[in-house]
Amino acid sequence: MKILGWKVVLRAIDATDLVQLNAWANDPELAQLEGSWHFPSSMEFHRRWFEGLQHDDLNKRFAIDAPDLGLIGLASLMAIDWKNGHATHGMMLGDKETRGKGYGTDTVMAVTRYAFEELRLERLDTTIIEYNAASLHVYCRKCGWKEEGRRRRWFFRAGRYWDQVLAGITREDYLALAASTNYWQTSEGDTPASPRPAE
Repeated sequence: MKILGWKVVLRAIDATDLVQLNAWANDPELAQLEGSWHFPSSMEFHRRWFEGLQHDDLNKRFAIDAPDLGLIGLASLMAIDWKNGHATHGMMLGDKETRGKGYGTDTVMAVTRYAFEELRLERLDTTIIEYNAASLHVYCRKCGWKEEGRRRRWFFRAGRYWDQVLAGITREDYLALAASTNYWQTSEGDTPASPRPAE
């Protein structure tokens, strides 16, 4: 099964993706934008990581494909709590040329739709480094997430501490945004992953 957006297709990670994923994992610029601690990682590390994906029902990762570009990043639903209906979402666009072109927004909307309409989750959470203005804009301005708090001086980057921004979205928030923006509707009857009319 694939998860369809207007500009992206989210699919299972394949062994052929590992070379690119390993390159992104070792990119210092990308590491500054992500919240996790990074060490240099080998192809063997990624092979073992890939093998573990198949048996993990609480942490799901998706390759982000753009139809004309191929693999451009990763998205995830992590720490899924099936009883209480929530999970943590993350996204990384590894291909720098794709940033600022709507792929991130479409990825967040597609993952959110899947989480609420298919998995019947009730809320999603994410965390963002305070200086990652692009991610804050996508999540909290374009995709309906709410800043719900901060952990002060949480991340150490570039010789100083930065806040961790806590953001979340509920099913109700998502449904209101989707209805008010008609994100998934067009008058032409197009479906996600087919070209969306220019706005």
